[in-house]
Amino acid sequence: MPRQDQRKSPPARTTYPPPQPEGLAPALIRNIQTLQERRSAAERNASTQERVAEAITWFTGSMAFVYLHVVLFGFWTLVNSGLVPILPKWDESFVILGTSASVEAIFLSTFVLISQNRMAAAADKRADLDLHISLLAEHEVTKLVAMVSAITERLGIETEADTEVDELRQDVAPDAVLDEIERIDKS
Repeated sequence: MPRQDQRKSPPARTTYPPPQPEGLAPALIRNIQTLQERRSAAERNASTQERVAEAITWFTGSMAFVYLHVVLFGFWTLVNSGLVPILPKWDESFVILGTSASVEAIFLSTFVLISQNRMAAAADKRADLDLHISLLAEHEVTKLVAMVSAITERLGIETEADTEVDELRQDVAPDAVLDEIERIDKS
């Protein structure tokens, strides 16, 4: 067997990217359609209150809302500062404006929180799905490792990975992993 210093590195060669398939894979198309159907179903199943809160949150997060406030507050300020003499002042101390803005802020923050709660619930569902898929993939990879290991043993092939194979053959216990993470976090 040649020693490491006697080995020659393989000659450099040009690599080309593999040809890309036309369009998307059927599984990917199916997944995209499933996600779209789920989102549409969630929108259809939203309560009237959730739809109203979402619409208000959408509008208040737009530039139209900013422009409306610039015009409204600008007009209010100009008139009540006496800069538009043809109109009578109605809030010289700006108490009504301040109170109105505070009440508006209370309601707007509530609508934003309602929308955030809805988005957080959707994110939790996606995180659960991601976890389930990851656990399933890990389980499948573990089984594949066991099968490939059995094949290499049967054929009498030794690999550098043999020392790790016993560990890789074991399924991961999610609750044990979570317990360890929590233990480390408490330290």
